[in-house]
Amino acid sequence: MLSMRKRFGVLLFSLCATAVQAKEWTEIRFGVFPEYPPFESVAADGSLQGFDIELGNAICAKLQVKCTWVHNEFDGMIPALRARKFDAIMSSMAVTPARLKQIDFTDRLFLSPTSVVVRASADFGDTPESLKGKQVGVLQGSLQEAYARAVLTPLGVQVRAYQSQDQNYADLQNGRLDATVTDRLEAQLNFLSKPEGADFKSGPAIKDPSLPLDIAMGLRKTDPELKALLDKGIAAIHADGTYAEIQKKYVGDLDIYNE
Repeated sequence: MLSMRKRFGVLLFSLCATAVQAKEWTEIRFGVFPEYPPFESVAADGSLQGFDIELGNAICAKLQVKCTWVHNEFDGMIPALRARKFDAIMSSMAVTPARLKQIDFTDRLFLSPTSVVVRASADFGDTPESLKGKQVGVLQGSLQEAYARAVLTPLGVQVRAYQSQDQNYADLQNGRLDATVTDRLEAQLNFLSKPEGADFKSGPAIKDPSLPLDIAMGLRKTDPELKALLDKGIAAIHADGTYAEIQKKYVGDLDIYNE
C-alpha cells in the first residue's frame, strides 16, 4: 500500500496536471495564412474573414475558449506549429501521409478536390500529359506544388510557384500562364464564378494519391487532448446546424462535407 505521503503526492500531482490542462485550453491559437479567399483573407478593416475563420470561431464558441489567430506563411505552417508558435493549423490544410508522419489532424472539416484551370477555349488540361510544354502555376508550399514538381515537371511542364493563388489567376488572365493547378472549390468560388473568370474553366478532379480530399486542422502529436477537444467542437457545430449555416453562406447548396 502507498504511504499517506505518497498518496498525497499522487493526488496533488493529479490535481495540478488537471489544472494546467484546463488553463492551457482556455485559449486556442490557430495558425492561418490569410491570403486564400474565400477560406481565409483579410477584410478592409483588417479583420479576418472566410469559411475557415467562421468555422474556427464557431468551434471556439462551442468549446467556450478564446480563439486567437496567428498569421503565418503556408509553407512554414508545420515547422511553426511544432515550434509552438500556435496550437493548431486552421488554413485549409489537406491530410496527407507525409504530413501525418509529422503532425496529427482533427476530424474532417470539408472536402477539397484538385483540378486544372485553363481558358475555356483550351483543348488541354484534362490529363497531366496534355500539359507538356505549358506554363503551369501553383500556390507555393501547397500540395498542388508538390504534385506538380513530382508528376508534371518530369513530363516537361514548366511549373511556377506563387505566394498567393490570386497571383496565379492574374498571370493566367494576362497570358503568362497557360494553366493553374489548384483547389477546385477555391477556383469555383473565387475565380470562375466571377466576371474575371468567365473565359476560363475547371477540368475534372485530378486522381492522385498525393492529392487527398480531406481538409482538417493540423495538431502536434503531443496534444491528443486538444484533438479530442476540437473533434468535440466540430461535432457540436454539425449537431446544432451551425456548420450547415456557414456552408450555405459560402458555397450555397454545395455539400462540401460528404463524399
